[in-house]
Amino acid sequence: MANTTSGTTTFDKTFAIDEIVEDAFERIGLQNVAGYQLKSARRSLNILFQEWGNRGIHYWEVGELDLDLVEGQAEYKFFRSSDDGTSATSNPNGVYGMSDVLEAQLRSNRTAVTQSDSPMTKVDRSTYAGFSNKLSKGTPNQYWVQRFIDHVSISVYPTPDSTNASKDMHFYYIKRIQDAGDYTNATDVPFRFVPCMTAGLAFYLSQKYEPQLAQQMKLYYEDELARALAEDGSASSTYITPKAYYPGA
Repeated sequence: MANTTSGTTTFDKTFAIDEIVEDAFERIGLQNVAGYQLKSARRSLNILFQEWGNRGIHYWEVGELDLDLVEGQAEYKFFRSSDDGTSATSNPNGVYGMSDVLEAQLRSNRTAVTQSDSPMTKVDRSTYAGFSNKLSKGTPNQYWVQRFIDHVSISVYPTPDSTNASKDMHFYYIKRIQDAGDYTNATDVPFRFVPCMTAGLAFYLSQKYEPQLAQQMKLYYEDELARALAEDGSASSTYITPKAYYPGA
């Protein structure tokens, strides 16, 4: 009788694309797949990741940076990849694959103990369009995010004046989930989402190869997804206040 354990917790790290595809096909009753079926499955896996992006399921992919502000410059671009263009100068530099900005602050004295942050407000298109002079200079306190196919554009208002050009726009941003690459690669997915990833891929493949199973696979997928999302939420401390009880009161 076995009485030892593996001592490892790296299954998700070594769970390669080809094994994910194999598991998903097995769920719909197909084995020994090859050629076009493998190519089709990897494509479906990438589409699944895009679906997660639409659902907002990639908050493990949150980055943080300090954007170097330039006097009089309103717009700063971050591209999908270096093939699409050169992203704005920031610390860290060379940031690509940004999806959206979560929250931002105007930061002074970035590396000093006297560092100070002032909140910046994210505005929508209508609000930004209503600014009469979008190149007016001052202390940036608002920003608008435009999301294009190949880049994300951040416009600040007002544009930095000479005093504020030495400051940074410090913000948290959502990264895109990395593509499913070579079949021997792992995925850019944390361990808690591995079950719903394989279930989701099985659902996508069932639509192509076993449509009579699609509804069942969808139910499995949504069930696994709900569990992963529930586990992925930020837990907060629970405080229980005892209620005094006085007999006869």
